[in-house]
Amino acid sequence: MIPKSYALNLANPTGSLEAYIQAAGQIPMLEPGEERELAERLQQEGDLKAAQRLVMSHLRFVIHVARGYSGYGLAQADLIQEGNVGLMKAVKRFDPTMNVRLVSFAVHWIRAEIHEFILRNWRVVKLAKTKSQRKLFFNLRKNKKHLGWFSQEEVEAVAKDLNVPQETVLEMEKRMSGQDTPFDGYNDSSDDDDYTPSPAGYLQDNSHEPSIVLEKENSEAHDSEKLAQALETLDDRSRDIMQQRWLSEKKLTLHDLAAKYNVSAERIRQLEQNAMKKMKANLVA
Repeated sequence: MIPKSYALNLANPTGSLEAYIQAAGQIPMLEPGEERELAERLQQEGDLKAAQRLVMSHLRFVIHVARGYSGYGLAQADLIQEGNVGLMKAVKRFDPTMNVRLVSFAVHWIRAEIHEFILRNWRVVKLAKTKSQRKLFFNLRKNKKHLGWFSQEEVEAVAKDLNVPQETVLEMEKRMSGQDTPFDGYNDSSDDDDYTPSPAGYLQDNSHEPSIVLEKENSEAHDSEKLAQALETLDDRSRDIMQQRWLSEKKLTLHDLAAKYNVSAERIRQLEQNAMKKMKANLVA
């Protein structure tokens, strides 16, 4: 049996993180035979106490994995919490007949949960949309501990290895080198001199401010009126070409208009350019 002092909140390490880590480190590791017996009881009988012992005995391993992601600027307790979720998923799916230790099976589930948590919560990785770009993100972050800026040779090697453009490698590296400022972050310093306001403290949303909305509507109406006047200065054929090429929902190509007016596509292009010059002169007048 696990002593009562080891009864930790598995999914949410609250309170003192140091105390949680210390308590998790005191939980005895399981012997291979004991681990197999517990896994069989869980698989065959649905024994939740067996599942609890399997989870509890591997909490220290989750902490070890979570520490590897400390460079992302996210709370260590949150990383451990997500890793614990992955551990519990692994315990639920663990098959003792495969003759592998639970720790080897669980590491993939633990890392997968932590990766998803980071991808949901770190702004910079919104750049990483494809599987290759996500792999690039985590590889770059890992290598940043012992590499400065990549040399051109390293950029080429990483891009080739992960099958992404070199520009993507450089862009990701550039974004990862900057500080990720939360939009509505907080400052827990008691010294006002150290206070740095978050963007929410000084950015304004003027998109619905009445005077700006009215000004925008007036400007759009004025622009539409000027455009209509400029079109009226064109001859019928040139006006039709401009409307069909730029203003209609279903726009026609040069070849479509050439067939309509029984001239070459090059002639239509010349008429279009001349009409644009004339309209521009009227719009800026």
